[in-house]
Amino acid sequence: MPEAFVQGIDDQARHKVIDLLNARLADVSALALAVKQAHWNLKGPGFIGVHELLDDVADNLREAQDTIAERCTILGGQAKGTVEVVAAESNIEPYPTDMEHIEDHIKALKDRFLKCGEMIRKAAETADEAGDPDSEDLFVEISRTMDKDCWFIGANGKQ
Repeated sequence: MPEAFVQGIDDQARHKVIDLLNARLADVSALALAVKQAHWNLKGPGFIGVHELLDDVADNLREAQDTIAERCTILGGQAKGTVEVVAAESNIEPYPTDMEHIEDHIKALKDRFLKCGEMIRKAAETADEAGDPDSEDLFVEISRTMDKDCWFIGANGKQ
């Protein structure tokens, strides 16, 4: 295992959190790809607003990916973010490649954001229980942004 750049976290906890970080990295990466799939293909009333919103949301997810991956390596792990790992390890439902209507994309993205946000919050709890408050804080911050982005996306849908 590569060098760790932290002290005060026992090896068992570090390894547990590294695995947790990689699991959530796969999910956030899958979600980022889903957002771009929607961004490229959606059509309908409100197109430009949703299209531009999804660019901002994708930027937030890329930042989350980077933060998760860097924490993984800081703890002495290897960040595993290849498309092959994401496809094999993500818990996010595969995103349809044949949708066009904005309403369909909004529903599909909202559902995936809710699922991913729930897993991120559980990761925060697990990191705390493992004795890594910094990783807990990382997950809490990501969940806040993810919840806000879910709201922004979902508020575009029919009531």
